[in-house]
Amino acid sequence: MIRKERAIERALIDEILAEGAWGTLSLNGKDGYPYGVPLNYVYAADTILIHCALEGDKIERIRRDNRVCFCVVGKANPLPDKFSTDYASVMVFGRAHLVEDEEKLAILLALVDKYSPEYKEQGRKLALGKLSKVLCIRIEIESVTGKARK
Repeated sequence: MIRKERAIERALIDEILAEGAWGTLSLNGKDGYPYGVPLNYVYAADTILIHCALEGDKIERIRRDNRVCFCVVGKANPLPDKFSTDYASVMVFGRAHLVEDEEKLAILLALVDKYSPEYKEQGRKLALGKLSKVLCIRIEIESVTGKARK
């Protein structure tokens, strides 16, 4: 990070990760091009949890190379008169692991808790019905940085 004075403390990093509505998962590709896809997610116990289809580009790329980056923007408000932006963001680096076992249900329920807390029972029924039709991804965080305009 070039502007070290913009680095944020771990408590604010955790807050941005916990409260973020979506993040961008970036993956390596065999073609030499990076691949970034915006996703909803849950942050829990130093991991990022995501659900996805049973197959597709994300899955193929993770199977080839599980090193990933995940970026969450906590805020981004233009400051036109300052030719700048009031922002806070976090970059997570880690390894993605495909989850195909009973841990899937816990991940799906964590997503329901975050995005649809008032519909927990309906979400549980939906999750149970979708278990065989989804994979989940658990990103084990190896390093994390955050920066903000202070």
